[in-house]
Amino acid sequence: MFVLSNLFTALAKMADIGLTIFYWLVLVRALSSWVNPDPANPIIQFLMRTTEPILAPIRRVLPYMAIDISPIIAFLIIIFLKHFLVQTLYDLSFAVR
Repeated sequence: MFVLSNLFTALAKMADIGLTIFYWLVLVRALSSWVNPDPANPIIQFLMRTTEPILAPIRRVLPYMAIDISPIIAFLIIIFLKHFLVQTLYDLSFAVR
């Protein structure tokens, strides 16, 4: 059963790293929106392409506001997933062992 345990541990680590990277991408996008960046900049285009699939559905659910709070909601979702999903995978790996 150690193979299954190692699989759950690897999945937990990958999920943790992926969620951390996505957290930083959303943070950089939110901070860059304060300075009105050039949309032709390749870095800004990358940030838009990677974060928009998550932020757009959040914006559709939220009512219109003068301030975009979708990054804050995305942060809360990421933090929840890091504490719930990643910890559950780690616990499963220890339970299977």
